[in-house]
Amino acid sequence: MSISAAFFAQAQDVSIIRNSIDAYSSTPMVGSSRFNAMGGANGALGGDANSLLTNPAGLGVAIAGEVSGTLSISNYKNTSSLAGSSVSYNKTQGDLGNVGAVMTFQLMSESAWKFINVGVNFSNQSLDNYIETPGNSNIINTDLDASFGGHAYSRTGYLSKTSFGVGANYNNSVYFGLGLNFLNANIDQWDSAQFNSRTSNYSEIFDKNETPFSERANGFSASLGVIGKVGPMFRLGASIETPTFWEIDRGYNFYDDPIYGDDSAVENRRFTSPLKASVSAAFVPNKNFSLDVDYTLGLTRPKYKEYSGADVEINNFFKDNYKNLSEVRVGAEYRLKQLRLRGGYSYASSPIDALTVSQFNSDGTASDKSFNNLILSDRNALSFGLGYDFGSFYVDATYQNVSSKYTNPFMYGIVDTANGINSAYYSSGNVIESDSYIVSDVKSIRNNFFLTLGWKF
Repeated sequence: MSISAAFFAQAQDVSIIRNSIDAYSSTPMVGSSRFNAMGGANGALGGDANSLLTNPAGLGVAIAGEVSGTLSISNYKNTSSLAGSSVSYNKTQGDLGNVGAVMTFQLMSESAWKFINVGVNFSNQSLDNYIETPGNSNIINTDLDASFGGHAYSRTGYLSKTSFGVGANYNNSVYFGLGLNFLNANIDQWDSAQFNSRTSNYSEIFDKNETPFSERANGFSASLGVIGKVGPMFRLGASIETPTFWEIDRGYNFYDDPIYGDDSAVENRRFTSPLKASVSAAFVPNKNFSLDVDYTLGLTRPKYKEYSGADVEINNFFKDNYKNLSEVRVGAEYRLKQLRLRGGYSYASSPIDALTVSQFNSDGTASDKSFNNLILSDRNALSFGLGYDFGSFYVDATYQNVSSKYTNPFMYGIVDTANGINSAYYSSGNVIESDSYIVSDVKSIRNNFFLTLGWKF
């Protein structure tokens, strides 16, 4: 299996694949400290506004009103290695990660319907990602008589999700829920490479065509779920979330166009994320202990509305090489009087099949090589947390570690004026073309801290 050169030439940037999957096809899973400490596993437990992140039927489980706010402090460290050298970069930032509220309405009738509850949840996560790769003097551009001095990929922005939902309790045994989700994304991205002259001390920075770029996007999805008690200690849950229908406004710089030269442009794109389904199971033997397991599976592929040949090519790529989303989340909570002890783990599989590309070796030669973690890979997240219940008020804190390892391809780019293709790198009238990739190994570690203050009424 291989990536066609035509695809990457027309799609302009492998980051289109990365953003399509880990930004527009995912949703923020930053909940309260309790939710994060349990690995995001609450699809069969519910009981608070974070149910809108997994299974809206969990709103129907609530028997008291609740409001909470969560501060998120995140640190990520990316280490990119090439030809025996490495460069690391880390960044720490804080933000409002989650706000949630549930209003409960007990039905004072003889009907089997016990509660109708309304919930709202806001979840926000950073999309920042900076990867700096060291140079390799063996990789040479003969036209400029210059060697590769390094590469930088930078993405800044955020992804947020605001959800409104209603949940119902039928006879304290079956719970139903419906959620409406409104998403926003803000992305600014750069892709630059440095080349060093082999005859002087001069260095030059090159920007990939159609970068830097900015995207502002709005999306909508809906979710539907159910939870049922199976005996006094077990619960089963199921939910489905429609694709997110995105409207993306994109602005970008382009270079050396036959008509316009160097200039900027704007365009509108429409993108549909995969349809997702989840099943859950919970074990609640008493009021002091609960265990939940969630499994989520993507049922469709990402897809762009086809306005041009580039949209057709990327849809063909997803058709041939995209693997449906698969994620497992496990979480547990133990209550010791007012103290809460929590732990969780989640695993998300790699979204892209094994691929073969032409890549530069350490000695500067090029050859085909197969990768099973190109662009993105599987992800592991481990978390634990503490909480204390003061009665009406509570305080929770959580630490979460998220890790992944993947290979980072860049520097592929050609100019084919006859077919309207230009994916090269530009600087001050100079151009660098390459029909092979430079591929670095990236180790990414994210350490997240969450602090939640909540009020029950």
